[in-house]
Amino acid sequence: MIDIRHLEVAYGHARVIHDLNLTLSPGEMVFIVGRNGAGKTTLLKTIAGLLKPTQGEIVFEGRPVAGEPPDKLARSGFRFVAQDKKVFSSLSVRSNIELAAHGAGEPVEVAWKKAVEIYPKLAEFRALPAGRLSGGQREILLIGRALVGNPRLLLIDEPTEGLAAIVIEEIFRILKGMRQTVSAIIVEQNLSIVKRLADRIYVMKEGRIIREINDQSGITDSARLENYL
Repeated sequence: MIDIRHLEVAYGHARVIHDLNLTLSPGEMVFIVGRNGAGKTTLLKTIAGLLKPTQGEIVFEGRPVAGEPPDKLARSGFRFVAQDKKVFSSLSVRSNIELAAHGAGEPVEVAWKKAVEIYPKLAEFRALPAGRLSGGQREILLIGRALVGNPRLLLIDEPTEGLAAIVIEEIFRILKGMRQTVSAIIVEQNLSIVKRLADRIYVMKEGRIIREINDQSGITDSARLENYL
C-alpha cells in the first residue's frame, strides 16, 4: 500500500529524518515507537503532506506522492489525526462531523451514523460545543471525523497521550474495531495498546528507523519494548 524509501526531512539546515525506509501493507496496523524527539511526528506529517521531504520517495499504491499537498492526499484517502486534539471548538459535535462529511463527499447522515456507532455517547453530545468535551472525548471525535469518507490510510499521532485508563480502553476498542476497514500508521507510547494491536512495530531513534519488530513474541515483549522508550 505505502512504501517509503530513503526518506530525508529537514527543518532549515537541520536534518530530522535520515534515510528512512518503511512499508505498510493493506489491512496492516503498524506502530512507531521511540523516545521524544526521535522524529515520529515529523514522519507522520511528511506522509500526510504537511512537510516536504528533501530527499526520498513516498509511494502510495504505486504512485509517487511525496510533497503532494494535504488536500490532494486527503482526496486519495489519507487522514491525519494530530497529537494536539484540536477540534472546531465553537461548533457542535455533530457540526464537526458534518464538516468532515461535506469535505469527503459523504452524506451527513451516513457520516453521523458511523461516528455514533464507534462511540455511542456522541449522540448525547451532538449539540454540545466540541470544545467542552474532555481530552479523551475530543480524541474520539477526531478519530470519528477521520473515518468519514472511508479513508484508505489513517495516520494517528499519540492517540492516548495524557488520557485516563478508562478512556484509553475505549480508544483501544475503537482502533481494534476499525482495523478491518482501514490501514493505519500510529505513533504511540502506551505499550498496552501497541502490544495488543500492532501487526508490526518500527522503532525510531534520532530520525532513523533502528529496528523493525514483526514477530509476535517481540511485539508482546514489554521488557524489550520498554528499552526503546
